[in-house]
Amino acid sequence: MSFISQVLNGLGLGSIYALVALGYSMVYGIVQLINFAHGDIIMVGGYMVYLVLVVLGLPLWVAVLVSILVCAAVGILMEKLAYHRLLTKGSPRISLLITAIGVSIFLQNAFMLMFNSDPKSVPTLITRETLDLAGQSISITTLINIAVSVVMMVLLYLLVNRTKVGKAMQATSEDAGAAKLMGINTNRIITLTFAVGSALAAVGALLYCNAYPQISPTMGNLFGLKAFVAAVLGGIGSIPGAMIGGYLLGVAEILTKAYISSDFTDAVVFGILIVVLMVKPAGIMGKYRKEKV
Repeated sequence: MSFISQVLNGLGLGSIYALVALGYSMVYGIVQLINFAHGDIIMVGGYMVYLVLVVLGLPLWVAVLVSILVCAAVGILMEKLAYHRLLTKGSPRISLLITAIGVSIFLQNAFMLMFNSDPKSVPTLITRETLDLAGQSISITTLINIAVSVVMMVLLYLLVNRTKVGKAMQATSEDAGAAKLMGINTNRIITLTFAVGSALAAVGALLYCNAYPQISPTMGNLFGLKAFVAAVLGGIGSIPGAMIGGYLLGVAEILTKAYISSDFTDAVVFGILIVVLMVKPAGIMGKYRKEKV
């Protein structure tokens, strides 16, 4: 494969990272919470696709709808049952972090009980044929991944910058106390943020299942961590940054596999995290926050 084809494949993988990274960034931007259970939402979405297509034998559009709705509902329940009380009580961030890890373990074990721990194969969602563009062989799946991620980014941008709900999100992110004084229901905004972020992860799950047709209860572990690296690389809390970070990380991973060795892929990904934290902790598009002591 040529270098350009490898880069395009990287953008296809990065599109999935970007959609999951958006959830990390949205939640962190609103409540300064690193929700490590967010990676498992992509696992939930994958199993919903398997349940609808394989177990129930229903069409693809039903699988898409069910996956998005269930993931959004899981995101809402996660916030209400696991985080809401800690957030309203002003609990230390370490408590929130430990709770997020606990939620992640709970989701993994719950799906192990429901579907057992064996990997499940997912049927082809969309054709895996290739196109020949300007002498480059490009997978249709890759093009779909890139197109869907760009559309989701545009829709999210319009939501945040062109709607009253989006303005309320921005106000809550800047100063939750002042937002409350202005009549904004910050609890509802936080819940909505979890729902939107989880719905984006569901779209990422659909793209993942189409590109890598196998799911397991622990699939969200490494994938979620890599999406978190993408969010940090782009600037956690920044929506455009999450997209850029996802694309860059996907390209870095594919180029490492193609020109170095697949054995070094994870080392390169997490090496990027270390370098970013050392050189520019706020990320490419992140902003430094001043905190009152």
